[in-house]
Amino acid sequence: MSQPAEGAVAPLKRMDGEPVFDAPWQASVMAMADALIARGAVTPKAWSEALGAALKDAEAAGEPDTAETYYKAALRALERVVEAHGGIPAEIVSARRDAWEAAYRATPHGKPVRLSRE
Repeated sequence: MSQPAEGAVAPLKRMDGEPVFDAPWQASVMAMADALIARGAVTPKAWSEALGAALKDAEAAGEPDTAETYYKAALRALERVVEAHGGIPAEIVSARRDAWEAAYRATPHGKPVRLSRE
């Protein structure tokens, strides 16, 4: 097994040795939630309640009990707490998400994704 480059952080592993996250976006969602809590922008209780509500919504919609479902719920919870506690309206979050997706899809593999500042 190769070692991470100097200064890089090795991927987190579960107890069974498998990676904690299936995709980088999943780690990003959790890191953003953690950063909001660490900065005091969102309380741990608000995050927990938002995540719990998003998971209940997923269950009610009949989504399967998988890691993918969990992290999609975490993303929805993050969007909700940003709107509720971060002062960013849902329309702006949605527009930025759409802009990110368009930029991601238009970017050739291996190239950095560039988002306009608009």
